[in-house]
Amino acid sequence: MTRMGANKEKILLLLLGGLALGLTRSPKGYFKLIKSIHEEFKAIDQRSLKYAIDSLYKSKLIEQRNNNDGTTTFILTSNGKKIALKYNLDKMEIAKNRWDRKWRIVIFDIPERLKKVRDALRFQLKKLGFLELQHSVWILPYECQNEIEYIIEFYNARRFVRFIEASSIDNELHLKHKFKLI
Repeated sequence: MTRMGANKEKILLLLLGGLALGLTRSPKGYFKLIKSIHEEFKAIDQRSLKYAIDSLYKSKLIEQRNNNDGTTTFILTSNGKKIALKYNLDKMEIAKNRWDRKWRIVIFDIPERLKKVRDALRFQLKKLGFLELQHSVWILPYECQNEIEYIIEFYNARRFVRFIEASSIDNELHLKHKFKLI
């Protein structure tokens, strides 16, 4: 499978957003989608964007069509749609496989000026099943590094977030009960 960097994932989601625009009936929903697509597009470095598009094209996740008016249209292939949906924040889930006796801890220190990012990160962690140990310390017993990496990149919060795998924690019995591991 093609290695997915944050920019490639964002591009696939943006293209999927374009598809969603065509299916949206509500004007309110239409403008909401346009706003979020525009904000995500602005967040991508233009040089990285060109490199990521070239790479997606070579990996056959998108198709490129040159239009008569000189513009270029990028279209998601069926495989590209599957990958874009896999990384959809609204539908992301952590596989609750057999516990490998490791605790995954996410710690973040996001400044007050980025309150929306902090709140969004807290919301995502809670939605994925993390348990809040402290205000900015969250824990989960299942493998989730890829999902956390994606969320960190999506919110552009790499410098504020730490991911730790621990083999033990002093209140382990309490946490095992909370996660129904015993």
